[in-house]
Amino acid sequence: MPEHIDTIGREAIDYFALKHAARERALPKSRTAIRHCANSIRATHRHETEKAEALLSQAASLLAEMEKDLQDHRDIYFAGFVQDAQKEYAEARTFAALTQHYPLPTPKELSIGHAAYLNGIAEAIGELRRYVLDQLRRSNVESSEVFLNYMDDIYSVLISVDFPDAITSGLRRTTDSARGILEKTRGDLTAAAIQLQLQKSMRELQEGLQQHLSADK
Repeated sequence: MPEHIDTIGREAIDYFALKHAARERALPKSRTAIRHCANSIRATHRHETEKAEALLSQAASLLAEMEKDLQDHRDIYFAGFVQDAQKEYAEARTFAALTQHYPLPTPKELSIGHAAYLNGIAEAIGELRRYVLDQLRRSNVESSEVFLNYMDDIYSVLISVDFPDAITSGLRRTTDSARGILEKTRGDLTAAAIQLQLQKSMRELQEGLQQHLSADK
């Protein structure tokens, strides 16, 4: 056996030990960041703006820590779990911004990659649908139309990105799902608007009949 083979083995063990330690530091942070984002979305649905923002700030800090932890281990950085956290962060940030009618945050502002960003805003369409349905339950049709337009604008951007899934992290599949959500929401909004208009017409008819009967007396 060559004399230097032991040295090569020790160097390999040291190398993998450092890589494993970096992964073990980063992985729990990804899970925690995803949990913070999910709780932030829940808070946004409940109109708990300050709580949602605090959770997003915590998630952003964890994403920054993962970037630092894995700066010398880019293969692990791009293994998937970091991008999953970035995607959830983009979704939560987008949803929070649009419910307050703020401009869409950019990938640069969020310090995340374009693939994770686009998949995140695509999934935000599903949360916007839930938000629209809540508005419709309160008969806020005009407000719902605004959010539907937001959904439509996001979808218009998504369909303009035509690259292989290996580059976009499966964006085409997410976009197809977003299209179904968008069309279903459009149908729900149209049905709600027709129902409200019908109710208004019936009230006006009843009021007219009551006025006519009163005049006859």
